Amino acid sequence: MSLYYRIKLVFCANRLHREVASLLGYFPKNWDIYEMAFTHRSASVVLANGSSVNNERLEFLGDAILDAIIADYLFSYYPNKDEGFLSKMRSKIVKRQQLNVMASALGLDSLIIKGCINNNGGKYIVGNTLEALIGAIYLDKGYEKTKKIVINRIVKQLISFDELEKREFDFKSRIIEWAQKSKSEIVFESQEDYTGKSNTPIFISRIVIDNQILGEGRGTSKKEAEQNAAEQALTYIDVK
Repeated sequence: MSLYYRIKLVFCANRLHREVASLLGYFPKNWDIYEMAFTHRSASVVLANGSSVNNERLEFLGDAILDAIIADYLFSYYPNKDEGFLSKMRSKIVKRQQLNVMASALGLDSLIIKGCINNNGGKYIVGNTLEALIGAIYLDKGYEKTKKIVINRIVKQLISFDELEKREFDFKSRIIEWAQKSKSEIVFESQEDYTGKSNTPIFISRIVIDNQILGEGRGTSKKEAEQNAAEQALTYIDVK
């Protein structure tokens, strides 16, 4: 780190700018896109034409870029593993809970600009912000620079691949496999809940095994709700 860069960090009055520059290792020239990356929908700026400025579009972009970077890295990191293994490892890294953990470790949670949100609406806000930041870096610096930052400052610093290989996240497949082996009837019942303040629905899933509810889960997607319900059911039947 150059002396000039360290001096700029010390005298930077804007906390968001200072923290982001420290994380990225450079001072962006166009801060607007980075400030947008930290602006949650609940704190949207409404323009004269009625459009809202927040980080949702950057989140969409960052999600795709992160997928590509992780796939690229895993392909080289595991030269002898098949497609199925690589897909599972990528899913473990980019899943919502893991993104939350990494984003919090980077200190992004204290930098988010947000308004009033309910508990469900804010469940993955910090992980989504990480994706938005990756989208901003990509637009500002391109793919190769974004890849370098993600690999060196996130993947290598925050992920233990030995531990990640051992972690199990596909609880739905495990409960289905258990039900088949035990010759039990299993049914997933899912519905959308719009009772919260947000217009975004929350999904509720229940696992019914032999006419008995053994697990219930909630999530921002049907898939997530089913996984949470399956995890609870596995705990109940003690086969994890």
